Amino acid sequence: MCSHRIGWPAVLAAAVLVMSGCAGHQPAEPVAEIPVTSTTVPVQAPSSALPAPEALTDVLYRLSDPEVPGADKLPLVEGAKPADAATIDKFATALRDGGYLPLNLEAADLGWSDRYPGNVTADVTVNTANPAAGTFAFPMEFTPNHGDWQLSQATAKSLLAFGNAQAGSTQPAPPPP
Repeated sequence: MCSHRIGWPAVLAAAVLVMSGCAGHQPAEPVAEIPVTSTTVPVQAPSSALPAPEALTDVLYRLSDPEVPGADKLPLVEGAKPADAATIDKFATALRDGGYLPLNLEAADLGWSDRYPGNVTADVTVNTANPAAGTFAFPMEFTPNHGDWQLSQATAKSLLAFGNAQAGSTQPAPPPP
């Protein structure tokens, strides 16, 4: 089904054009109003309950544990392949070497994803062992996987890029603005 959404500025502009030069000097006839319609269909939220915040932070705790090999963490990241294990290891190593571990994580404002039905979004607040890092919040998305949760591929790329930038560094990153 194809419907068009016509905004009031477009209707007004068309009326001005019709009434100005094209009609000559004849008396203007009233312009009929065109109803505004919308074809936006809200995404249906899953009928199941949102996961507990701890189910999501557990994924992050396991990803940040440098004692667990990256290969064992692959099921925690959507679409992760064996070649990604080294990058995951670098992320956890950078956290340890930067003095950020242990982490204290809190997931809040959980909701269903607007873009990917079944995925869950959460604002994750991170407190690290490094007082200079301060506290920061990061919006994250998680995807269901056989009764568990994984970090979405898009969120993982953001986090793992941070891990790559810090790999091998013993200097803590500057606190976010």
